[in-house]
Amino acid sequence: MVNPPSPRYLGQSSALPANPSEAELDYVPNPRPGELYLVRFVSPEFTSLCPVTGQPDFAHIVIDYAPADSIVESKSLKLFLGSFRNHAGFHEDCTVGIGRRLFDEMHPRWLRIGGYWYPRGGIPIDVFWQSGTPPDGLWLPDQGVAGYRGRG
Repeated sequence: MVNPPSPRYLGQSSALPANPSEAELDYVPNPRPGELYLVRFVSPEFTSLCPVTGQPDFAHIVIDYAPADSIVESKSLKLFLGSFRNHAGFHEDCTVGIGRRLFDEMHPRWLRIGGYWYPRGGIPIDVFWQSGTPPDGLWLPDQGVAGYRGRG
């Protein structure tokens, strides 16, 4: 990425975008472009809507990526993730769509996303996507989300 514009949202009062397609993500230059390292974002209270019933769905989202030339600005990511609140989409569409958009726009060396969805209808659905094989030497900690085991 060559000379990205200054972040639009950082330090500004910002309304939540109405949907993911209206959300704009900001990217800034990687402060350590020659280093191989992992960045993790966790959204433990992610919400979207079931496209069939309109009922809310809840997930614990974990995004890991190894930056290349740019990094995603965290406030714009928070607004993007929040824009799913009124978005009707299946778990698979939301999870893979988030990962794919970040990968396609930011062009990191590698990216993975885990969507740990809470049960509806008695079945939890976990969705995982990654851009390919992680770079050699990249430390990949466990995403730290236990499988769903019910109450108690």
